[in-house]
Amino acid sequence: MARNNKQENAGAPELQERVVYINRVAKTVKGGRRMALTALVVVGDGNGNVGVGMGKSQEVPNAIRKGTEDAKKNMFHVTLTADKTLPHEIMGEFGAGRVLLKPAVPGTGIITGGPVRALMELAGVENVIAKSLGTNNAMNIVKAAAEGLKQMESPEAVAQRRGITVGHMFGKKEA
Repeated sequence: MARNNKQENAGAPELQERVVYINRVAKTVKGGRRMALTALVVVGDGNGNVGVGMGKSQEVPNAIRKGTEDAKKNMFHVTLTADKTLPHEIMGEFGAGRVLLKPAVPGTGIITGGPVRALMELAGVENVIAKSLGTNNAMNIVKAAAEGLKQMESPEAVAQRRGITVGHMFGKKEA
């Protein structure tokens, strides 16, 4: 029976997880303070599928496990070009966090701050420049970058929506 599970999982890409941030939070109750931990986790297959999740528990391993489960539930697909970069520049916003995401030429690498780097690596983006504008809260920055990635559209999808060809959209004359 174990062989069947391995064969079924062989076709599915392996998901990687990365803990971005662990924060200790406190709740004041009648008897004093109750301490808990929150974990921000990013899950992705390195091939355009990525998810962001948050877990909260009294212990670190449980918080990470809950964050991973939440990230798997909230996975989405990122549109990438053949050069493993973004199709266009975009601004992602979440709360006070604003992240500017710009495509980069091959060989540039991932030029971002710490929290957004994990999201880009697990999404499979290899060449990108990102700048955080606004807050330095890791959770808001990662969620803002994820919102920006969700809004990405391929040139083919935009051309189809407009009812024109990709070449016409970029001003190329057709023969």
